[in-house]
Amino acid sequence: MAQNPKRGNIAVIVVLTVLIVLMIAATAFLIYLSIDLVNKEADVTPTGSAMQLPQTTQTKPAPTETEETEAPTTEAPETEQVIATATIGAMGDLLMHEPVFRTCRQSDGSYDFSSIFRYIKDAVSGLDYAIANLETTFGGDNYPYQGNPAFNCPDPLIDAVKDAGFDMLLTANNHAGDTMNDGIKRTIEIVRDAGLATLGSQLSGENRYAVVDVNGIKIGMVCYTWAYADYGSSFSLNGLTPVKDEGQMNYFANNNPDKLYNELGPILEGMKADGAEATMILLHWGQEYQLTENAAQQKMAQKLCDMGFDVIVGGHPHVVQPMAVLESTENPGHKTYCIYSLGNAVSNQRNGYVSACPGAHGEDGVLFTVTFEKYSDGKVYVAGVDALPTWVNMQSNTGVKEYNIVPLDKENEAEWGNLGMSADQVKLAGNSYERTMKIIGEGLKTCQEDLAQAKADREQYYLDLPNHPEWLEAETAEETIAETAVETEETTLPDAA
Repeated sequence: MAQNPKRGNIAVIVVLTVLIVLMIAATAFLIYLSIDLVNKEADVTPTGSAMQLPQTTQTKPAPTETEETEAPTTEAPETEQVIATATIGAMGDLLMHEPVFRTCRQSDGSYDFSSIFRYIKDAVSGLDYAIANLETTFGGDNYPYQGNPAFNCPDPLIDAVKDAGFDMLLTANNHAGDTMNDGIKRTIEIVRDAGLATLGSQLSGENRYAVVDVNGIKIGMVCYTWAYADYGSSFSLNGLTPVKDEGQMNYFANNNPDKLYNELGPILEGMKADGAEATMILLHWGQEYQLTENAAQQKMAQKLCDMGFDVIVGGHPHVVQPMAVLESTENPGHKTYCIYSLGNAVSNQRNGYVSACPGAHGEDGVLFTVTFEKYSDGKVYVAGVDALPTWVNMQSNTGVKEYNIVPLDKENEAEWGNLGMSADQVKLAGNSYERTMKIIGEGLKTCQEDLAQAKADREQYYLDLPNHPEWLEAETAEETIAETAVETEETTLPDAA
């Protein structure tokens, strides 16, 4: 009997199906073994041993005998540090009335002025740079030696001034022309021959300013005085005979302050070109015997702040006037520190001697100091100000009449009796101290607190700067914009009249 073909086909299909299932199972088993083998090989590395990483195709060559390996730098950049300081001191008027210099005349007819500075010498000589206002002239024998109204003092005064430690004298004030043009010139020569600098008057062709290097910090300084009258080709500083204007004196008239501002613009540029890193202006201004500054002084001070001066030191009123911090209306962030009047350093303006002078304020003065700091990035800042009250003691305790400038350091008040004063004079000195601090105390505190905060902010900025390089980039960009603005202004503004 023949086989059924359909049944045969079914058998074949069953066999093939079994074979396929067996092949799939075998394949799955082989895959399992492979995975298990890989896992076992990965577990071969003992605990604590370094894993062997595949090497890259590029390897760093071993150092040669002359090549040294360098450890990577991990330290943060150093912050900026103070690398130099300079303390400048300024005293008020050396107002050489005839009774003052007469007490310095010796039995042989010579003069010795050292007694005036006997007690202030240590304070002055301890400064990095010291300035005073010379309120007289060295006109020589061609003019009488006298005080008001036309001052002329014997030359030996300069020897005592130098010995006391002063470095510069201001030679622009309302009595600087009392011995006319030849007296202006001779005064400059006498002061310079003694080794001191002059500021405010100059010889023909010289700059109207000075840039003084003090401990590696360059300070631009300029001095101006008010004039009683400005006639264009001549001027009168105190209402006496007009002096021919030969460019020797820096002056302005109260009714024409633009003369001052127009001249100061190029002066500031000249200072900058000569390397000045900070600026001071010393002014003979204001109204005599007034214990507070007037509106004209305030307006001028603000203008000078806006122009960019860092420090303003005033004189002329013969009494002490307040201190203040000014904020620029032109340059946000810029401040100027101002004392409106230093008072008298020495004079014969005693209590009751001058009807216009209230009480004994003519006996009072201030040794004003300003300290600049230079950082390692080259920037210079006003870091501090201070004021040491002084008193003029007219005394004959040893049988010889003297005028002494007495420093009134409150911390050493117990030692005041050792400064040539009797018990009664020590009390008068205490009264002088109280008068002066009543005028400048509040402003001095404001200036000092403002500068202390500015220094703290500056130190924090420098501390944070290494982590914020973008601050320096932004600052550089702002400076570039400011310089461009100044250059554009200079090219568009008309020339000063």
